[in-house]
Amino acid sequence: MLSVSNLSVQFGKRVLFDEVNVTFGQGNCYGIIGANGAGKSTFLKILSGQIDPTSGHVHLEPGKRMSILEQNHNAYDDFPVLETVVMGNKPLSKIKKEIDALYADYTDENAEKIGELQVKFEEMNGWNADSDAAAMLSNLGIAEDLHYTNMGDLDPKLKVRVLLAQALFGNPDVLIMDEPTNDLDYDTINWLENFLANYDNTVIVVSHDRHFLDAVCTTIADIDFGKINLFSGNYTFWYESSQLAARQRAQQNKKAEEKAKELNEFIQRFSANVAKSKQATSRKKMLDKLKVEDIKPSSRRYPAIIFDREREAGDQILNVEKLSATSEDGDLLFKEVNINLAKGDKVAILSKDSRATTAFYDIVANKTKPESGKFQWGVTTTQSYLPADNSDFFQEDINLVDWLRQWAKTEEEREEVYIRGFLGKMLFSGEEALKKCTVLSGGEKVRCMLSRMMMLRANVLMLDEPTNHLDLESITAFNNSLKNFKGTVLLTTHDHEFVNTVANRIIELTPNGVIDRYLSFDDYMSDKSIKAQREKMYAVTA
Repeated sequence: MLSVSNLSVQFGKRVLFDEVNVTFGQGNCYGIIGANGAGKSTFLKILSGQIDPTSGHVHLEPGKRMSILEQNHNAYDDFPVLETVVMGNKPLSKIKKEIDALYADYTDENAEKIGELQVKFEEMNGWNADSDAAAMLSNLGIAEDLHYTNMGDLDPKLKVRVLLAQALFGNPDVLIMDEPTNDLDYDTINWLENFLANYDNTVIVVSHDRHFLDAVCTTIADIDFGKINLFSGNYTFWYESSQLAARQRAQQNKKAEEKAKELNEFIQRFSANVAKSKQATSRKKMLDKLKVEDIKPSSRRYPAIIFDREREAGDQILNVEKLSATSEDGDLLFKEVNINLAKGDKVAILSKDSRATTAFYDIVANKTKPESGKFQWGVTTTQSYLPADNSDFFQEDINLVDWLRQWAKTEEEREEVYIRGFLGKMLFSGEEALKKCTVLSGGEKVRCMLSRMMMLRANVLMLDEPTNHLDLESITAFNNSLKNFKGTVLLTTHDHEFVNTVANRIIELTPNGVIDRYLSFDDYMSDKSIKAQREKMYAVTA
């Protein structure tokens, strides 16, 4: 279907890809993974023809159509929503425009040409294009009354959904998507997961959402050492197998038969845990052939995220009474919120409006005042807050050692060697620790904020979209650290795996009160009575 032959990419002296050969077959979903800077997005741009490789070529089987999820969210601002979706099928859209132009200047001479085009249009199911596009928009949560609105007038988060519908429209033979779950809510992501799990053509996707990769991928394409290696199975299988390989490499004295036994036990465990039939078929073929030497350790570096507490909190953590908040525009975000947090709670704070969760954190972190109500922290608690927008922390043009020193409490903590220890755990070693904080990437800023939180040793962690900008390695390490943390966690994230494995309590803020349940995230979202309650509490002000 789609193949890459002898592909090399070099920027100056830096070699990104070196003689890469890989084939993407029909019916498979390939998850492209790699450390930050490995070239994931660059590879997708090469596949889609947006940039040229230094050498080698990409071959798409003749007659096959490729569709790409548009990254420029303003590219279609002058077009209506429905037309934007249909434009995703470029051959169909081109014929439609030709027919419209000929009808606009109708003559007896062009009547025959119109007839020929209409035959092609019908063969491409063109007469159903608008209704098919409308159905897809509805599935993605775009209300019918917006279908003829110009894209430029849409809310930015709705634009993302329209562009996703555009990429999916018309059943493309090859579908390429870079971070498709960004700015999507859980319900929409779930719809997309089910759509792709049943998709019969080729999908190539880059995502930092591990649950999404596990739900849709039949194959992982790992970019490492300038090469791309394919591994049957989903992300978790790849991650666990690479960890196994690293352990086995470290056990040089272990006998081959003992390693083989460990591998077989690993295979048995994963063979019995396959959610999608496509994955099951693909993985079984691979497992039948797998040998110890086939799985290789990764060159990935995982940060050492360890949250210690200066002291253990008592039984009373946080009491919230009749808390209400409105946005700067006057929209009611939540009202009459009553919460009592207890020791051991790890809480997912949810809302369909991200402004509501951020407002809640800003209030209990004493950054803003509530519209009404009050809150009180337990006297034995200490809080550390990771906001969704951390830009205020990086205004001063100082190096990272001096930046982190601002939160030192003792002379010992002000020592450079002490501070470098925290930065080193977050992969800022050597000269990296002397970088100016004003030139950091989004992911580097979050890792600095995590260094700060580790240094503060609080017993309550508040995290508003903490996985934004982080790579898979950092997200995985962060996730594991919160599972092991003995204190209290308040967490808002669109990372399904993160919230489902950390939270033991769900609190959802709505304009008409709060839903509060001691459940896992999956159980909360699948509970029919809760679903009905959610719809009612949001619908009242819709």
